[in-house]
Amino acid sequence: MLGPAYRVRLTAVWPDSGAAGADLMIALHASRSAPSITAWRTAHPQRPLLLVLTGTDLYRDIAADADAQHSLELADRLVVLNDLGARSLPAHLRAKARVLLQSCPARQALPKPRRHLRALMVGHLRAEKDPLTFLQAAQRLAHRPDIRLDHIGRALDAPLGLQAAALAAAQPNYRWLGGLPHGATRRRIQQAHLLVHPSRMEGGAHVVIEALRSGTPVLASRIDGNVGLLGADWPGLFAPGDAAELAALLQRARDDPAMLPALSARAAVLAPRFAPAAESATLHALVADLLAADPSSGDHP
Repeated sequence: MLGPAYRVRLTAVWPDSGAAGADLMIALHASRSAPSITAWRTAHPQRPLLLVLTGTDLYRDIAADADAQHSLELADRLVVLNDLGARSLPAHLRAKARVLLQSCPARQALPKPRRHLRALMVGHLRAEKDPLTFLQAAQRLAHRPDIRLDHIGRALDAPLGLQAAALAAAQPNYRWLGGLPHGATRRRIQQAHLLVHPSRMEGGAHVVIEALRSGTPVLASRIDGNVGLLGADWPGLFAPGDAAELAALLQRARDDPAMLPALSARAAVLAPRFAPAAESATLHALVADLLAADPSSGDHP
């Protein structure tokens, strides 16, 4: 996104062989990039530093990780990926926060079958994504063959993988599809009536954005990372870990003829917020603002 206006170099650590001449650092992840952030600030006390905060930064690491906390203090701007991200920062740092909503290309909404409802979860099987809530909701819907539940994601947690495999073998309306390529995953998002995102920790889930940009509405856990994308009044929110509430929403989506059209209409209103042009414009404005405030950046972009 920055390439047309700036010379951009990607590196895993800083300094590196091309360290000389850089005017601005964009660091990803407060704890993992902490050594590079400290090195940059030591070498360039006046040059700008933009730190992009992930979900693990905001909702885990900055509470206890001293390196992550130090990174926050050193950065000139803190990028959060949802509208509520700044409220997880220490109060004295919130003025440095800027919201940058991630994006993806739009895909055309596909016609959905009427004889059943298909709900899709996309997320690897690990605790942060909370696949157990999806599995438990599926168990509650075993008596509803007209509600089909698919799950895409690799078993990063072996016991969760065993539970998913066992449920898929025992219950015909639940399918665990394992890991799929990105293109195939996006196609299944387009084909689903609903994306289900039960995660317990998110900075701003890209799969939620992909669903909205595909015309597929979302049922999501009521956590800041989801509410900060969808809005507090989103009608498809449920309490984190509440399989009964999720199952009830899925049944309502199937049984109440007004629910899916209403959710789809809300998704269509939100989708333009996550267009690549919108993300690019916000990013360019952030970078231009920081460089304009730095007299040492020189004449070269």
